[in-house]
This record gives sequence, structure tokens and C-alpha cells, in this order.
Amino acid sequence: MALIKITKDDFTDDRQGRTFSDVYNDARYPFADALAFFSSAERQQRMEDAEIHHDRAPLAGVVREFEAQPKINLFLAEVHPKQTQRFRQSVGVLVRMIMERKGWRKTGKKGSLGVRAEKSKVSPAHNTGGLAFWFLRAERYELATGMPFRTAAERYDSLKSKLSKSKPQQSKSR
Repeated sequence: MALIKITKDDFTDDRQGRTFSDVYNDARYPFADALAFFSSAERQQRMEDAEIHHDRAPLAGVVREFEAQPKINLFLAEVHPKQTQRFRQSVGVLVRMIMERKGWRKTGKKGSLGVRAEKSKVSPAHNTGGLAFWFLRAERYELATGMPFRTAAERYDSLKSKLSKSKPQQSKSR
């Protein structure tokens, strides 16, 4: 398990990361805690395992543990929609940077992490169901060298194709 450590400088050098200066320069955001959380070989392995073995977004492999971090949870529980959204987006950039450095590339698809509750002015944006409480969607990735397993949908298409080829042709003569 090779550890990818993203520093604040790495983040600010990234084309997307630099657009989040409001997040990493404001002490009210728990951005340093996010950097520390994702600087774990075991967590990064779970992120890769989420894609490889569970056909889910990398964040799905660690989102519950991430949301359970006291400073992270406290920040996301505040009723400040723009700030909490910016923080969640910066986490997505951080995940992308890690995955790309591990040889993955974005698929352009999002994976569900939860079912969003109705909007409220007195309650922070949260989910009523799903895997995560604060995060709604996360980017999906694929290995640049190709995935080791086919998805259930790909396997179904293959099975359907085989079954249609093996059906005997009925004669049209009467």
C-alpha cells in the first residue's frame, strides 16, 4: 500500500485545488483535518477497494469514518450551506488528487452516497438515507490500466448476448 500524501502546497498547486483558497486559508474550515485524514495508507486502500470490489465511488470506502471525525462532523452540522458545500467540494478534489496519483482516472460519472432530505433554513443539508449523512454524490474512477473485474451490468450484457446467440432459429416456413 503506497501512501499518497497531499499537502496544502500540493493542493494549492493543483488546477482545481487553487480555486478553494477560501477553504484552505480560513481556519473555520477543518481542511487540515481532511488532509490528515486522507494521509492514511489504510484509508486510501479502502478507497481503491470501494471501486475495485464494491463498484462504488472511492469516498464510499471511507465516508462514514470521515464524517465521524469530531471537527468534520461539527463543521458540516452548521447551517451554512455555501461553506459546507465548498468544503465537501474541496474533499472531492482531494480524493481526485489521491486517486490520480495512484493511477486512476475519472469516469465522468457520479456515485450516490445518500438520499438528500428536504431543504430547510433551520437545518443543515443532510441525508435521510444511504451510506453518508453529509455527502450526496462522489466521483467514480477507473484504473488507467483497466479494471480487474467487470461490472454486473457488463456481465449481464455478456450473458444476454450469449443467450440470444444460443437460441435456435425458428423456421418461417408454413
